[in-house]
Amino acid sequence: MATRQTSSKVTKAEPLAAPMENTGIIDFEIIELFFFAYRDFVSDPDAILEKSGFGRAHHRVVHFVNREPGMTVADLLDTLKITKQSLARVLKQLIDSGYIRQVAGPEDRRQRKLYPTKTGRELALALAEPQSRRIERAFDGAAPDVRESVKAFLRGMRDRQTTKAG
Repeated sequence: MATRQTSSKVTKAEPLAAPMENTGIIDFEIIELFFFAYRDFVSDPDAILEKSGFGRAHHRVVHFVNREPGMTVADLLDTLKITKQSLARVLKQLIDSGYIRQVAGPEDRRQRKLYPTKTGRELALALAEPQSRRIERAFDGAAPDVRESVKAFLRGMRDRQTTKAG
């Protein structure tokens, strides 16, 4: 599929009154539903994180370290697809605040393994609980196989070149 190019020339732009409509390849309703679902899905954790001066990057680190205790910093960088510089600031704040512990690897002392603390586990659960309630409300009344279909759909949305399998 060819990507649309935006015009680089600045001309007197005429306002368009007609809304964009779905095309054979663009479904604006699904795109909008993703925008709204994401906004609402992250709203509860955002409010919790804001009280500690944390943001979504902190949430992602706490989530994945809790899901895979002992993961290395390199593994986390690969999972999140962010730069070392971006991770360094967030990780330092989480370590300094007592949510994450960094331990030298047993074979290679340069390797840094990440573990949640009890406080870090409690934070991860506090962030996941409202999201889980939202997910369960969305599945309320759905057929049992719908959950697996949604998981398959979401896996299909992932960029397979830049994410781990699973």
